[in-house]
Amino acid sequence: MPEILTDSIQDYLKAIYELTQSGQSASTNALAARLGVEPASVTGMVQKLAAAKPSLVDYRKHHGVKLTAAGRRAALEVIRHHRLLEAWLVKTLGYSWDEVHSEAERLEHAISEDFEERVAAALGYPLRDPHGEPIPSSDLIMPSDESVPLQSLHAGQKAIVRRVDAQDQGLLRHLEELRLIPGARVEVLEVAPYDHIMHLRIKDSREPIALGPAITARVFVEAL
Repeated sequence: MPEILTDSIQDYLKAIYELTQSGQSASTNALAARLGVEPASVTGMVQKLAAAKPSLVDYRKHHGVKLTAAGRRAALEVIRHHRLLEAWLVKTLGYSWDEVHSEAERLEHAISEDFEERVAAALGYPLRDPHGEPIPSSDLIMPSDESVPLQSLHAGQKAIVRRVDAQDQGLLRHLEELRLIPGARVEVLEVAPYDHIMHLRIKDSREPIALGPAITARVFVEAL
């Protein structure tokens, strides 16, 4: 592992992990969009990460970038910090789930391994963060997650919400107002064939709701 994993390097590794979870490579343009930097800056950084000892990424021009084993462990360490911090901020300091992401982004680089362990112990070693995202274990293994996007369900299917892939505060507040949060049980009533608007009923809610793909692609469920 390089002597110093700067905040910037950790941000890159985390972003690459998130963009390559399905097995594909991350393009420089996708990384640039994710991190809010210029593609030329991305190219320079991934070349630096590839040349590190040990190498943190596999990078081939025009073929994108993937994490090496060392890069993956470093990414999972940052992700563990981030998700534990989100859980801690909600449970201990009274933050709402739409407030914690930016705070955890700032704190994830600063905490020690002892602090991380104390947070985990104080929370009872949680398996998921407030958004339902799995928390890597202390030995940096990501728990399996079999959830699928809500938009993949068909009329008549029932499911339970497992996680929400959202950093947008407004969207998170909207989902909370709808009660479409981890643990909610839903039944798909109808899916429009052309615009894919989904009509569903959330358990214990009076009226059905209609959701477009912008939301149903970011809510992940386990079919019942």
